[in-house]
Amino acid sequence: MNENEQLLALCQALRAARMKLGHSQDSYADSINMHRAYYSALERGEKNITFKTLCKVTMGLGISPSALLKSAGL
Repeated sequence: MNENEQLLALCQALRAARMKLGHSQDSYADSINMHRAYYSALERGEKNITFKTLCKVTMGLGISPSALLKSAGL
């Protein structure tokens, strides 16, 4: 799996976790004080997520960064 495929897998896991909680992108981005366009770009793999952002996003989901990585197969 190359870097682009890994990022895509992470983005898909992020989206699945958000949807499992029943949040739209807009409502979830608002709940973690992130601009909706930036969050949307993260889920589409257009932005490379930093560790700090990964922590912020997973905290809002109620999971650890390692749990999200594991669900992405990484």
